[in-house]
Amino acid sequence: MPQKALKHKIGLEHHGIRNVKESFWNLSTPELYEHVIRNDEGVISHLGPILVNTGEHTGRAPNDKFIVQEPSSQENIWWGKVNKAMPMDKFEALLSRVLAYYQGRSLYIQDCCAGADPKNQIHIRVITETAWHSLFARNLFIQIKDQNKLQNHEPAFTILHVPGFKAVPSIDGTNSDVFCIVDFGRQLVLIGGSSYAGEIKKSVFTILNYLLPHKNQVLSMHCSANMGEDGETAIFFGLSGTGKTTLSADPNRKLIGDDETGWSDDGVFNFEGGCYAKVIRLSQEAEPEIYECTRRFGTVLENVVIGPDRRLDLDDPSLTENTRAAYPITHIDNASRTGMGGHPKNVIMLTCDAFGVMPPVSRLSADQAMYHFISGYTAKVAGTEKGMSREPSATFSTCFGAPFMALHPSVYANLLGEKIHKYNVNCWLVNTGWTGGPYGVGKRMEIAYTRAMVNAILNGDLDDVPTYEDPIFGLQIPEAVEGVPTEILNPRNTWKNPEAYDEKARNLAAQFVENFKEYEDDVTAEIKQAGPQVPLAVIKELRS
Repeated sequence: MPQKALKHKIGLEHHGIRNVKESFWNLSTPELYEHVIRNDEGVISHLGPILVNTGEHTGRAPNDKFIVQEPSSQENIWWGKVNKAMPMDKFEALLSRVLAYYQGRSLYIQDCCAGADPKNQIHIRVITETAWHSLFARNLFIQIKDQNKLQNHEPAFTILHVPGFKAVPSIDGTNSDVFCIVDFGRQLVLIGGSSYAGEIKKSVFTILNYLLPHKNQVLSMHCSANMGEDGETAIFFGLSGTGKTTLSADPNRKLIGDDETGWSDDGVFNFEGGCYAKVIRLSQEAEPEIYECTRRFGTVLENVVIGPDRRLDLDDPSLTENTRAAYPITHIDNASRTGMGGHPKNVIMLTCDAFGVMPPVSRLSADQAMYHFISGYTAKVAGTEKGMSREPSATFSTCFGAPFMALHPSVYANLLGEKIHKYNVNCWLVNTGWTGGPYGVGKRMEIAYTRAMVNAILNGDLDDVPTYEDPIFGLQIPEAVEGVPTEILNPRNTWKNPEAYDEKARNLAAQFVENFKEYEDDVTAEIKQAGPQVPLAVIKELRS
């Protein structure tokens, strides 16, 4: 059925885009479905989700991320291995080639917002060459319902997404044919060479991580958040695979957001309008809320395998371990419609320790919380990334999100410390990883036990439980948690060989100390002392 064409206040020519074949503005989900099928971009799977294949790139490309070195931001950026500089002239040349590439093509435009708090919200525009990426943007960001506001939308930042355009490193100054480049001066993002939709989502997170702390003194966090019936709020920090999304999607609590959150003087708020959940080996029994989202119209499934009957096989990792579902947060029945909550009562830091030495739950002092926030520890296991050995590897990603932190980690850490003290927040470390030994020997912590520990934290049941100190990491371990076998609370007790545990624990603790040296000059002596205390001989052995 033909619809009236809308004239937009700020058109494509504002971005230097001209001579396009067609432009499709703010299409609805059903309309985008029709375009996906018409363009042969994906298929409709059982019960209605759209299923797409991202091809060669099934995850983010951190080595291909750049920030343009330009006058308005260059003094503020945390330059180094995370934020690599691109000269302005190289960016201008690449932008010109992208704009030429757009000519004669059909483009999809989504005007939307990031930040549920109106005081800290930015307006964005996502311009893509594929309908399914436009649907992804529609799902992940906050939709503008008012048609008049859509017509008069003025984007603060624009994302030009060109997965079909390949960079030439010798010409463009990139590391490969993939690129994700942020220009804070132009308020522009260029993404090309990769169809992995997570690059769009994380580029907006990077923008907010620069703008909100720097200009508004709002802490931007790579964390999920939920709240109880009484409004009591909790946040969950954690890297991919630690359980952020799973543990925050609690049927007994309202979900504020599952991945990217801000903390202002008014409380916490979701950055997004949707969720981007890992779904490999997703269980209906263990994660019913997220599982149901893989069976809903409007959900975008990336690299999930289907059978001849179009039914999903969530256990099949043949395309990638990083299978994903992108869906509007309204697909979660108990999600907050405002995306906002009060100041957190509890901050929970999640780690997936594949070495099997970190306690499954421990209480942190404020200084310990700062130490572990700056450290951002988890562990990767064999098989999850190409080229990894059989042994687990320790991963430290400062602020639990280093690839997206445009400012120096101390900016985020100082804001977190101020808020912990100001609002008297309880802090915890929860290990969702291995028990009884490292990966290959022990087993993954049962999610039922992890949920019991998290519920005990949120209900206040652990507030007055006696604790004892872990001798290596200095963490305070509760003596008992209802519903959890007492013997697993102390990881040393779960190993058949306690001496082997001691050796592995000292080795991991030494890696903590070695990693933290990069940040020692920017923290107080109290925070530095809040980390593991390791004999110098162990650290020297690690270095050798």
